[in-house]
Amino acid sequence: MKGTFMVYKSGSWAYIGSFTSGGGQGITVASVDPGSGALAPVSTVGGLVNPSWLALDRAAGVLYAVGEAESGEVAAFRARGPELTPLGRPVAVGGSGPTHLSVAGRRLLTANYGSGSVSSLPLGEDGGVAGPPAVLPHEGSGPDPERQGAPHAHQVLPDPSGHWVLTTDLGTDSVRICALDARSGAVRVHGEAGLRAGSGPRHLAFHPDGTVVYVLHELEPLVTVCRWDAGPGRLEPLSEVAVADGEAPEGVRPCPSVPAVSPDGRFLWTAVRGVDALVTLSLADGPEKPRVAGSTGCGGVWPRDLVVDRAGRGLYVANEWSGNVTWFDADPLDGALRRRGAVEVPAAACVVLA
Repeated sequence: MKGTFMVYKSGSWAYIGSFTSGGGQGITVASVDPGSGALAPVSTVGGLVNPSWLALDRAAGVLYAVGEAESGEVAAFRARGPELTPLGRPVAVGGSGPTHLSVAGRRLLTANYGSGSVSSLPLGEDGGVAGPPAVLPHEGSGPDPERQGAPHAHQVLPDPSGHWVLTTDLGTDSVRICALDARSGAVRVHGEAGLRAGSGPRHLAFHPDGTVVYVLHELEPLVTVCRWDAGPGRLEPLSEVAVADGEAPEGVRPCPSVPAVSPDGRFLWTAVRGVDALVTLSLADGPEKPRVAGSTGCGGVWPRDLVVDRAGRGLYVANEWSGNVTWFDADPLDGALRRRGAVEVPAAACVVLA
């Protein structure tokens, strides 16, 4: 029996990144209704090419954005509700095509897909970004000649302990465990976990207990469940779970994008492009044993990002090709999703909730 869909409270503002090369307007700021979770765009900020991924340092009140272009950049903005004030000019990351960024201490980290590297940039007292970057190049390749001829770092994320940084590489079918040099801020490789050849790991998410990592693959519709031991900084692959939404139409390749875990650790959701589905996985059997519990349409085309609100009752999906952001209620008993609304945001690529 399904539970009643709950009314939830979300943050006051949402920041939505986009591809300006695909018709996006830059970063869209939207208000979030505290009762329904509905989005209402109120302003846009331009001036940065392809701000396709955003990260918010809530404590500092600073929003960071990549500039996903051949000459990759990052930019910082003072975030005061609907107002985003630039903190200096964009700064070069020393790599091409940055697709992800995150804050680790007093450093801003980027995963540079095009050049297959990870960059570390210093942050000023006001949260602004400085240079020059310390760049860690990746090496290697995979069996897919079209997508894996070289390294393609896709995500860089600190672990919950704050001692390590994990970075997925779609080109080398691996996750690298890295450490930050306390003095220089440079990123160094501590270890590496190899995953299924040709799978193309794209993004990962930690379970709230900090001991399990879910790696979502782009080239194969799979989640790899890994045990994470923060003490020695070791990632151990345990099992795989398919997240394809049944049989894909002829000529359509399921192409997963991002995983998201509910704050209470009971559900894992994944977005799958191509079939334009959101897949719910139950963690009722334990964090290491996810099982597919259902799926629903994403309410658009090519769901590139999926984010859960802090209450765990609302999900927001950036549908890049249809140019909209949809939002859903999550059933508190089984994690099933029900679409509640949508708003137009051209070439939407990423959603961050304040």
